Amino acid sequence: MLTVGQVIESICGTRPVGLDHVITDTVIDSRLATEGVLFVALPGEQHDGHEFVADAFERGALLAIVEHEVEVEAPTLDIRRSLPEIDLSVLEPPLCLRVNNSLHGLQQLARYWRAQFDLRVIGITGSVGKSTTKELVADVLSRRYKTIRSPGNLNNEIGLPLSLMGLTEKHECAVLEMGFYVPGEIAELCSIALPQVGVLTNISQVHLERAGSMEAIVRGKGELVEALPPAPDGVAILNHDDSRVMSMADRTQARILTYGLAPEADIWASDVEGLGLEGLRCVIHYGDDRIHLRVPLLGRHSVHTVLRAAAVGLVEGLTWQEIAGGLQDTHNQLRLMAVRGPGGSLLLDDTYNAAPTSVIAALNLLEDLDGRKIAVLGDMLELGDYEERGHRIVGGRAAQVADQLITVGERAHWIAEEARASGMSEGSVVEFEDDEQVTGYLQGRIREGDVVLVKGSRGMELDRVVAALEQSE
Repeated sequence: MLTVGQVIESICGTRPVGLDHVITDTVIDSRLATEGVLFVALPGEQHDGHEFVADAFERGALLAIVEHEVEVEAPTLDIRRSLPEIDLSVLEPPLCLRVNNSLHGLQQLARYWRAQFDLRVIGITGSVGKSTTKELVADVLSRRYKTIRSPGNLNNEIGLPLSLMGLTEKHECAVLEMGFYVPGEIAELCSIALPQVGVLTNISQVHLERAGSMEAIVRGKGELVEALPPAPDGVAILNHDDSRVMSMADRTQARILTYGLAPEADIWASDVEGLGLEGLRCVIHYGDDRIHLRVPLLGRHSVHTVLRAAAVGLVEGLTWQEIAGGLQDTHNQLRLMAVRGPGGSLLLDDTYNAAPTSVIAALNLLEDLDGRKIAVLGDMLELGDYEERGHRIVGGRAAQVADQLITVGERAHWIAEEARASGMSEGSVVEFEDDEQVTGYLQGRIREGDVVLVKGSRGMELDRVVAALEQSE
């Protein structure tokens, strides 16, 4: 169990005598503070956590990490340089620890806490499919091992350390999602988490605007395989179907295990069949093994997620019976949700985020379903120089799948334009500027048997379309 004294040791290298009070949890939101927690005060664009230290203490927090003075009725121990030469045994929580940088303090603590445990860590990164892969991998490993996973999408310089703070003596495996925005970020996350297994999903134009170039994205994602220990302990699980991912094979001393849809991959799938909302069916091949599976994941593209989870299971010594059980019993699902809409229609809510690859995957699912197919597609943000081309690729695929296409936003005009150029009739394509116009248009027009896919970048707020249509059912 983590103690106040260990928190101090993790930051300044010296553990004080006493201060053995147990920390029950680590939070950055004072509203989540309960008896015995550590509150880390992080400055933010909208709110500064230092303004809520008093609130955290009132809710029962034992300790707060701060980077400047705060007005609270609790002593502050300044450990920016070293542990002060004072009698710390007289100090009683609540207590503030002053550091140079609160975020760095949290990261140092997480690095220290991770090092206390002998466990297997699986790091997962890529442009699309990280969260779904993380969940499915954790479900598979949980068939044999006590497994912790990063909650939600806690995958950045704040979220990953918070995830690691949930480690306890009982855990044998940790499955952690690792996000990327700028070069060096994944390397830093790996220095904290110390993964032995790295899983690469795919590389696409997601966050291209922020990263600057595809080369920067490939370099940044590849930091995961570079951080792995040499074989046999380290294993890099790479997507054989993605040439950018496969280019990372030369950047690691870890063992390489590939997955994909071609027999040249180490673990590969054939006979992939989408079953609509009933999931998918496939045959997985590994050496002389041939495993028939039916898995409750939506869309044929989810077979890659299945392969990743199976690959990790094999690396960690699970039997096919255990792997299949984890895959088939999983509660995991894509962020896409199927809900009932007006007039007996079906709404496919995939409004969490959007990139060309994920939109095409959602359109492929739409194609598998029976009924009149309506695609509501919004702007895809942060595509940089790939912006127009990415939208046009989606427009071409939408023309092949949808009976009606509704676009939302300025960039989505390219989707509409390309759909028309690909043979979709003028009357089948409608363009709007915002979500309210879309909702107004669809209400009264959707009928029984219709399947409506709603997808766009989070900033487009198309989830409001789904919510409004659900209410009008």
